[in-house]
Amino acid sequence: MRPGGGQLTRVAAVDCGTNSIRLLIADVNRDELVDVHRELRIVRLGQGVDGSGRLAPEAIARTEAALQDYADVVRHHRPDAVRMVATSATRDAANRDEFAAMVTNVLGVPPEVITGDEEAALSFLGAVHSLPHVTGRVVVADIGGGSTELIAGPADGSASLQVHSMDVGCVRMTERHLRADPPGADQIAATVRDVRHALDRAVEDVSLTEPAALIGVAGTVTTVAALALGLDCYDPGRIHGATVPAGAVDAVTTMLLAMTHDERAALPVMHTGRIDVIGGGALVLRTVMGTMGASEVVASEHDILDGIALRLAA
Repeated sequence: MRPGGGQLTRVAAVDCGTNSIRLLIADVNRDELVDVHRELRIVRLGQGVDGSGRLAPEAIARTEAALQDYADVVRHHRPDAVRMVATSATRDAANRDEFAAMVTNVLGVPPEVITGDEEAALSFLGAVHSLPHVTGRVVVADIGGGSTELIAGPADGSASLQVHSMDVGCVRMTERHLRADPPGADQIAATVRDVRHALDRAVEDVSLTEPAALIGVAGTVTTVAALALGLDCYDPGRIHGATVPAGAVDAVTTMLLAMTHDERAALPVMHTGRIDVIGGGALVLRTVMGTMGASEVVASEHDILDGIALRLAA
């Protein structure tokens, strides 16, 4: 029993991706999830992993510093259960055992290095649960730093999901192709070719031409939505559930790719950790929408982190 009455389970969920590490402490009562504490740090754990195959020592150190703070918050809120999930960058790293030992020492639980399919299922659960007005067939696009998960299925969970994880994300595409500031037309074209090649394989697992609502999750999509909405500050309440037309996504992507680092940094909604990689992420989003023929995308502030919490409570 938690303060305020009702039989609640308090859980702590940590999502460690290629670009960011996030913490959610939530009270869950059946299917209702109420935030107690939500936090994001950009640690760029996947720095250089696409080329080296290893997690860089300085990237592990940045992640450890964030986790030390998260561990203090977790101890303060005394959850009933704690789970940390590690995704693309850690899956790809030769030295992931070193990283796992650090996490276990700091947080008290080992990180679960989940598969792309597991990552996708958790993302779908978190995104769809938070948007009850989206019904029928849904495609969730979770654009991360190192990978993008595409998950399709009925919003009500009445049938199994179609899932595909592809190794294109905002950090991976930036490091691989978008090296100039701003990137040249040849670098942009190479990125689009890379994403389209990945999508050619994705359609073997996920139907992208069948009619469906498109939900986009994670920082790339929410930042593009904030820019399309013309917000003068990052406002999750206005971003969550916002519908962004394909034309607006195209315009924002074109704008970002024409900007320098300093111009992107001056945008009032831009998180400092996304300045260098937002163009790559926006290109992934625009290319996915083009392949689907999607006229719009619904932005969600809730994703794998909420899915981890809901599954942990269940």
